[in-house]
Amino acid sequence: MTDFEFSPEERPVDVYLDLLRMRMAPSDYELLLRMVGPVLEAIEEQRAGPVELGLDDAQSDGLSQEVRDEASLVVAIAVTGRLDNQIVEIETEETGPVRVVTDSGTAADPDKRREIAEYIRERHHQDEELRGIAEASGLPTDV
Repeated sequence: MTDFEFSPEERPVDVYLDLLRMRMAPSDYELLLRMVGPVLEAIEEQRAGPVELGLDDAQSDGLSQEVRDEASLVVAIAVTGRLDNQIVEIETEETGPVRVVTDSGTAADPDKRREIAEYIRERHHQDEELRGIAEASGLPTDV
């Protein structure tokens, strides 16, 4: 087994959650688990479709950026099996700062980060066009 392989009973996401449990305040860790629990269950069961987070509006409004970032990393690790995911903040004129989870190689590569920024810009323009079409058609735009 190399340094980067885990035994079948040691999933990378479980290792990361154990590290977070030791590092985070108990109340933050509990919130994190309520957030990611339903997502991790859906991944484990290979269940497609939307997943509701286990938080009410008041709890989600009060979440710190750290807890949000860690939740994003936990889900990324569960999906990719990689522990080298990072959160990068990409600034675009259209949207302002956007936080993105990516692998460490992409995070360190300015060209890849520019590609991500361009994708975000394109997606924003598409969303705005669709929102305009929905408004002109009398359809809801908050979906």
